[in-house]
Amino acid sequence: MAFSGSFLLSLTVLHLLPEVYESHTESIGIFIMCGILFQIILEFFSQGAEHGHVHGHDKMTRMPWLLFISLCIHAFLEGFPVGHHEDLAYGIAIHHLPIAIILTTFFIQAELNKTALFFFMLMFAIMTPLGTLASDSLPILNQYYTQITAVVIGILFHISSTIIFESSEGHKFNIAKISMIILGIVLASFL
Repeated sequence: MAFSGSFLLSLTVLHLLPEVYESHTESIGIFIMCGILFQIILEFFSQGAEHGHVHGHDKMTRMPWLLFISLCIHAFLEGFPVGHHEDLAYGIAIHHLPIAIILTTFFIQAELNKTALFFFMLMFAIMTPLGTLASDSLPILNQYYTQITAVVIGILFHISSTIIFESSEGHKFNIAKISMIILGIVLASFL
């Protein structure tokens, strides 16, 4: 988890952030802050599944619609900058692995049949590519690419920093965690 958080944060800082500030679009910082706030709102519904675990580990007995919808919105928005930064796809794929595991666990607890489980996981899996397709294909979204990317930067800032700080028991840093953070930063800097 520490590796995925630092990798995602490094890709955001090294590749996305310079791009949006090069655009000289005014108030980029406001859009980044809106992304952070939007992610906090999404996490209210998803219980923190975007950063690899869920707060409130009660057993689900029915379909977790709010969790599913908020994770799909999150994944869709993450797809916007991927069309311009293919390297970001690696970070998002690594980041989505624990989310998929958590989502599958909740679907199993909700006693969804295998067909429904497959359908919902497929829907989640196509959200990021769908976001990339929408960003590339819809002129209105392309017109606001910089602002949307700034919102995504805010989302990624919040998610990656939360992953880094919450990826170990007691939220403590040790040599293994620091090593994984450094490895994530180094690998992202070579992309």
